[in-house]
Amino acid sequence: MTSTTIEPVNWDTLISELSGIEVITDSAQLAKLSLDYYHFSPVLQTQLSDKRGDVVVRPSSEAQVLQVARVCLKYKVPLTVRGAGTGNYGQCIPLRGGVILDTSQMNAINWIKPGLACLEPGVKLATFDKKAHEIGWELRMAPSTYRSATIGGFIGGGSAGIGSITYGQLRDRGNLHAVRVVTMEDEPRVIELRGDDVQKVNHAYGTNGIITQLEIPLAPAYPWAELIVVFDDFMKAARFGCALSYSDGLIKKLISIHAWPIPSYFAALQNYLPEGKHCALLMIAESCLEPLQDLIREYGGGITYHKSAQEAKKGVSLAEFTWNHTTLHARSVDSNLTYLQTSFPIDPQLQLVKQMCEHFGEEVMMHLEFLRGGGEVIPVGLQIVRYTTPERLNEIIRYHEEQGALIANPHTYILEDGGMKTVNLEQLKFKEMVDPYGLLNPGKMRAWEEL
Repeated sequence: MTSTTIEPVNWDTLISELSGIEVITDSAQLAKLSLDYYHFSPVLQTQLSDKRGDVVVRPSSEAQVLQVARVCLKYKVPLTVRGAGTGNYGQCIPLRGGVILDTSQMNAINWIKPGLACLEPGVKLATFDKKAHEIGWELRMAPSTYRSATIGGFIGGGSAGIGSITYGQLRDRGNLHAVRVVTMEDEPRVIELRGDDVQKVNHAYGTNGIITQLEIPLAPAYPWAELIVVFDDFMKAARFGCALSYSDGLIKKLISIHAWPIPSYFAALQNYLPEGKHCALLMIAESCLEPLQDLIREYGGGITYHKSAQEAKKGVSLAEFTWNHTTLHARSVDSNLTYLQTSFPIDPQLQLVKQMCEHFGEEVMMHLEFLRGGGEVIPVGLQIVRYTTPERLNEIIRYHEEQGALIANPHTYILEDGGMKTVNLEQLKFKEMVDPYGLLNPGKMRAWEEL
């Protein structure tokens, strides 16, 4: 299949048919709203830096989304959906121009009840969490960009985050209950997907439907204490993280492990990160702090930083130094640094992690996040890489894969080449039905472009 050939468009005429909807044509705003954090990858920097949409629209309702879809279909114009643009590999960057649909005005929280909520895609995660806390609940998981990221962007382009040590990944059954999507058929319509059917649009980069509403499950909101634990030996830090992950009696939200010199990039935490020490950044339920002490002693760690849950509500959270914010902090010091996304084999001794540390040294600095998957603990690496050339980067990726690690390549904007590795036939078939002209975020789904 191939996307529809784009014919010249009279943009003034097209815009005139979007009456009642906010439209942005200012070139500076277009540039800002066409891009994300793709520059984390030196490979993507060269591929995506000049990509721009022709116009941005900000609908405020599902009815207005339908109106935008009809106009784009009439003129066969590409349509790319955008949340807050906090993704890292071009998920929302329009490769072929067209209309960018910014969901920021669709920010209603329709309802929240114990364990479940219904909201629009433009709701910011931090805003929602504050509201949910009022009844004792919170998001199950969130990216490190949760202060600015939206729920629709997280579902469309994310996969896991803070909280995944307990609740797994977004694709795990039960982590997304329902979505409403607008189609790009000859006559656009609204479809509601529930249960397993949500996987048709989950982490699909908006290539096969415009999400207008979501139902998401919630987690009990524990009072989360924040700690930094330091270690002389990295593998002790890593195995401590793994042991804590398997300690089902200890309630946790975040276990983030960093090999030196990564801690040296955390400017705001320097008073708590001694030279040459490896660290664990933790969010633990306050009620579990006493038994946690025994585990820390068992692995030879020392606590250098402790904020109570009440104190942690103020200032910068440790969460903002974890997941891909680690890469952000590292790159703020050295823009030649980039990163990988690696799933290591399930192994309490972390033998492959140890091998990679010894093989690459400080060329590939180890950063581990722990999450649950299929009832097991999965060590996920977001290693910081000293970038030299694309060829060397590919050698590093190839060596990991040859040794049994799974790389979710963050240096590609192609859906299948990143984390999926294989064609998702369910998503492809859904796209064939709801986007027959291939107008939704074209160029991102290899299955559509090549099959």
